[in-house]
Amino acid sequence: MLLAIEQGNTNTLFAVHDGQTWIAQWRAATDSTRTADEYAVWLSQLLHMAGLQFGVLDACIISSVVPQSIFNLRNLARRYLHVEPLVIGENAELGIEVRIDKPSEAGADRLVNAIGAHMVYPGPLIVIDSGTATTFDVIAGDGGFEGGVIAPGINLSMEALHAAAAKLPRVAIQKPQRVIGKDTVGAMQSGVFWGYIALIEGLISRIKSEWPEPLTVIATGGVASLFHGASLQIDHFDPDLTIRGLLEIHRRNSGGA
Repeated sequence: MLLAIEQGNTNTLFAVHDGQTWIAQWRAATDSTRTADEYAVWLSQLLHMAGLQFGVLDACIISSVVPQSIFNLRNLARRYLHVEPLVIGENAELGIEVRIDKPSEAGADRLVNAIGAHMVYPGPLIVIDSGTATTFDVIAGDGGFEGGVIAPGINLSMEALHAAAAKLPRVAIQKPQRVIGKDTVGAMQSGVFWGYIALIEGLISRIKSEWPEPLTVIATGGVASLFHGASLQIDHFDPDLTIRGLLEIHRRNSGGA
């Protein structure tokens, strides 16, 4: 069985694949100081609750945008799974062209998403990943990574608004019923939510104006569901892009197994 670890700046996903399907998934808050042993204690309990144990896991793949955490995640695989993990950006062959000026700067999550999207959706794509940052990545028809846009994430913007303005409270992010807010909370929610819709739609339009072919737009990431139905420019919402990409990279590096 494969243990796939996808670590973002905010959350870390652990998922188990049995060769046919994903049988378990768990999330933890990302903490760059957490040791391999601490991960193991937490993960062993969750595996036990799912009727699994470390002994059934015989492969591991890691994608992380937090470099200081990779050492401990790698040690988790070595000590408790007794395997050498595939690490995106280190020893994993991706099988795609990265067509940017400095390929080494492309984030692991963006490349994994590119592979996961290209497996399912034909033609050139825009992949929008909404997390700590919101990224817009262009994937060519042959699966090549063409570059994109990085903007602050919606939660980051809300926290900055609260932190920088003394009289503005911390509020939950949700879709307001109307754009014109009738109180401070309503005005903030409208500004952040509809402001992000405007950002998304504006960047989609500008990207499409620079690309010579029609582009299909895919949204994924932790807060992508907030925008479901709010924009006609998003063609598909797909929460499984990343783990699908990780599974495909593992397959490519293990001879198609």
